Amino acid sequence: MMRNISFFTRLRKLLLPVLLLLFVCSNARAQPPIKSFVVKNGHIYITLTKNLTAVSLDSFIVQYNLQELDLKNFFKSNRPDSLLKLGWDINLNNGELLVLSKNMLAADKLTDPVEKILLAQKYFNNGYGFANKEPQYGVNRFVKKYPFAVRDSLVTFFCKGNTNAKKVMLAGTFNNWNPEALSMKKVDSGWIAVVKLGPGKHYYKFIVDDKWTIDKDNELFENDGEGNDNSVYYKTNYVFTLAGYTNVKKVNVAGSFNNWDENALKLERWGEGWIKHVYLAEGTHTYRFIADGNWFADPANPEQYPNEFGETNSVVCIGKPHVFFLKGNLYAKKVMLMGSFNQWRNYELPMQKTDSGWIFPYVLGHGNYEYTFEVDGRKPVDAVTGKEKPNETLILSPNYTFRLKGYTNAKRICVAGSFNNWSPGSFAMHKEGNEWVIEQHLAPGKHVYKFVVDGKWIVDPANELREPNEFGEENSVMWTREE
Repeated sequence: MMRNISFFTRLRKLLLPVLLLLFVCSNARAQPPIKSFVVKNGHIYITLTKNLTAVSLDSFIVQYNLQELDLKNFFKSNRPDSLLKLGWDINLNNGELLVLSKNMLAADKLTDPVEKILLAQKYFNNGYGFANKEPQYGVNRFVKKYPFAVRDSLVTFFCKGNTNAKKVMLAGTFNNWNPEALSMKKVDSGWIAVVKLGPGKHYYKFIVDDKWTIDKDNELFENDGEGNDNSVYYKTNYVFTLAGYTNVKKVNVAGSFNNWDENALKLERWGEGWIKHVYLAEGTHTYRFIADGNWFADPANPEQYPNEFGETNSVVCIGKPHVFFLKGNLYAKKVMLMGSFNQWRNYELPMQKTDSGWIFPYVLGHGNYEYTFEVDGRKPVDAVTGKEKPNETLILSPNYTFRLKGYTNAKRICVAGSFNNWSPGSFAMHKEGNEWVIEQHLAPGKHVYKFVVDGKWIVDPANELREPNEFGEENSVMWTREE
């Protein structure tokens, strides 16, 4: 009996928002453009009006990584096959509105709290509200005007038109959104301002006679979570080029920086070849070109790693390398490095033998990493216990110290959160007086976390800011700002 009551209670909770949405939609007439992605009660809800422009629909698909739904084809054909095959329910589909929903997963069947949290993060990170992920790559998409001119590290921002305005200012993350800090200079076709920028993602707006506006010729904009759209500009730092292949119709590049999405990054024709300016985050990236559907490594790049298909991926490194070192094991024939930074692939990074051990220089961006070695196919073991050694950890550019007071009788306490892939047992804290402490690198934005005290997950007792997760538990929450 208890199981039936629980089932209908849960069913009512799940259906309530859908019924409410249907009620609202049934009373709507002339729909303004709507595109929303909401996670609620263990379900994802997507609401789209049919009057969206192609550009707006494209940006929504990219924003929430919904390419597999083939929404553009559905809007044309109205055939739901692909949506139903992927497990989506079509709650409403009329001439004006499309409402889809999908159960996130049978989360109630998961017993491991780590699996539950990772599942929630997977969907939350595809939604909005989590700004704590440093972008791995970015490209600019301007229409009706050329990308901003760049010389050395100076970027010339251009606000087209508005020639009748008395004053135009430029504000953004690069000047802490100060509306009075950066005036633009009037030219024949608009207004310009020169700003020194480092590679990366920057937000900005124009202020035309005290009225804030996004750059209407820039297709990239994001909502700040409080109802404000801001234009996005990437100061690029790498150029993909491919000579030849002039007879193919299109060339794309896919790699570890964009989860190997073969459709996300298209090169443009340039002379006798192809080109694309991109921003790449610090770290090591692998990639391949795709010419009319055929994948291949960059013929002009000798730096390559083996991949899982017995072929090779090209490699580009941004930043300075960290040298990994394994002492001894001089009788080994082969030692491999693997870690969270390369999805634990044990065939990719062969170490080089030296007089005292094995080394491998590898470029990594700021972050918290786990890694280990494989010596002739086996992980290192403890000489006393004979058991496999736990993973090593590496914290690059630590900028925050977690502290937990008390728990003096605990044997081992770790911190796990969105910043270290919720690893439950690798990032161990150490004692300082009556506290347990550990440094981590946190990107600007929101982070959720817990402490793991001798295997028991607890929220931070010193932090009152908490939020429920999707499974009836709570996570501690903190926000960090860019210095």
